[in-house]
Amino acid sequence: MKVYQYEKCESCRKAIRWLNENGIEHTILPIREKTPTKKEFSQMIKYHGGELKKLFNTSSKDYRDPLVKEKIPGLSREEIIFLLQERGNLIKRPFVIGENVALQGFKPDIWEQAFKIK
Repeated sequence: MKVYQYEKCESCRKAIRWLNENGIEHTILPIREKTPTKKEFSQMIKYHGGELKKLFNTSSKDYRDPLVKEKIPGLSREEIIFLLQERGNLIKRPFVIGENVALQGFKPDIWEQAFKIK
């Protein structure tokens, strides 16, 4: 399982700590330098029920840039994936992807269900 994260992101740090405490093996990747693959984005889009906006870190400075925010609604799925791969800071994090796992953001109750904890 891969965990794409930004080292200064508090949600990412909490998520990594939670994975470690629950003994869940994972590989950490820097989301700004190494973004998810097209296949991984497709898996996450499926998890989100096709809602592309859920891929975005809507609170980021990059997302609030009018040139980006106004452009997004007119982009195709492929163009959105390309934009996210070019600008990793736009991706909601942590971005966790693996066999039968696709999660974004850190909400312990959702993660417990996904990993069948408790």
